[in-house]
Amino acid sequence: MSKQAKLLAAMKSGNTFTAKQISASFGLKDPYAAVRNLREAGHCVYGNPATLYTGEQTTKFRLGTPSRRMVAIASRIVGADAFTR
Repeated sequence: MSKQAKLLAAMKSGNTFTAKQISASFGLKDPYAAVRNLREAGHCVYGNPATLYTGEQTTKFRLGTPSRRMVAIASRIVGADAFTR
């Protein structure tokens, strides 16, 4: 199983991760590229602002379900082909 697949499996189980956690837990050198790759593969990865216990501002990534608005925007931009394989 690839590092990216392990990240996806962990996210599918409901876990959230910061970029540092993605690097440390899965050995991915560029966590932002990993998130981008997941999005390009069709997974809805949200980046939510969060404050760590140290007060540091960061982003936590999680899998989610796209809102109706997001689907409508994708349909307008890409067209009906966005939802066919």
